Amino acid sequence: MPVIRTLTKVAKQALLSTPGCGCQPLTVAVRNISFSPRQVTSDASFHSVSFSETDHPKVLITGGLGQLGVGLAKLLRKRFGKNNVILSDIRKPPSNVFHSGPFIYSDILDYKNLREIVVNNRITWLVHYSALLSAVGEANVALARSVNITGLHNILDIAAEHGLRLFVPSTIGAFGPTSPRNPTPDVCVQRPRTIYGVSKVHAELMGEYYHHRYGLDFRCLRYPGIISADSMPGGGTTDYAVQIFHDAIKTGKFECNLKPDTRLPMMYIDDCLRATLEVMEAPADTLSMRTYNINAMSFTPEELTQELQKQMPELEVTYDVDPVRQAIADSWPMNFDDSNARKDWGWKHDYDLPELVQTMLNYFGAETRMARVN
Repeated sequence: MPVIRTLTKVAKQALLSTPGCGCQPLTVAVRNISFSPRQVTSDASFHSVSFSETDHPKVLITGGLGQLGVGLAKLLRKRFGKNNVILSDIRKPPSNVFHSGPFIYSDILDYKNLREIVVNNRITWLVHYSALLSAVGEANVALARSVNITGLHNILDIAAEHGLRLFVPSTIGAFGPTSPRNPTPDVCVQRPRTIYGVSKVHAELMGEYYHHRYGLDFRCLRYPGIISADSMPGGGTTDYAVQIFHDAIKTGKFECNLKPDTRLPMMYIDDCLRATLEVMEAPADTLSMRTYNINAMSFTPEELTQELQKQMPELEVTYDVDPVRQAIADSWPMNFDDSNARKDWGWKHDYDLPELVQTMLNYFGAETRMARVN
């Protein structure tokens, strides 16, 4: 490091040229400094790697064993190749996931470990799914704060340092009781009342700050409640809309922890994953903002039950309202305004409520038949 060597030489010369003064010899402490976005200069600038038509991004997905990670990895591997998408988590993957493509251990609270993964695997896209969801987060605020906020800071710094394209999902939970609820626009008062929501607003603002200050290619979608057949509910307030299908098939009965008229925006997982890929591939100059609402449908537990009973008339649904989850749901949007996503990068959903119910039942029906055969 020329600058350090020069400073050391100057200091030594100053000592030698000074007449005896009774001073103790001066020791110059020199520390080997490498760049870190935690010590960013005011004129620093970072830019994502650009790809030619024959190149593919190298993708790392954190929190990969959650509801969305495995599905997104499958979609991206079809698009970019099996070995270009790395799933990561702190849990041991099931056998089918482990053998479907690259999987590594990654703890988002371990900055050094994350940095090594990005460097050693030449990562260019980072999809950050690690988070504690709404109801789970309220049960353990300290852990949610650590994972959802401290972990995010590690991700932002590493993405900025290495010029990554970064995707961080947000949620309907990023809004609060003073937000307009029907519809909820992209930009409005938020002020959520859960640690999950607070951490997601923090993620939106920090990502946009890094974009405007340092040029980080940050992209974010506010997901509605996501419904999928091949993953178990993960502690979210909207998870009743997944659990009802599991219970309907297994027992023919379901107890809902929200009021029957609680309206929330929802989306089938295939639409969600496709939206994520589309916004990541969208040219930067088409994005008028860095955080978008996306929507597909909006329904109540009662409306979902009625649609499901068209196929399963014997289904019995009762209600035992959880006051914590109900209070969370009552503070969230009833319907998302996603007109900016549709205008800027052509977002369009495929699944409405009837298609959602039929697709879920087809999946569980096939699974049940396979189990009987086995």
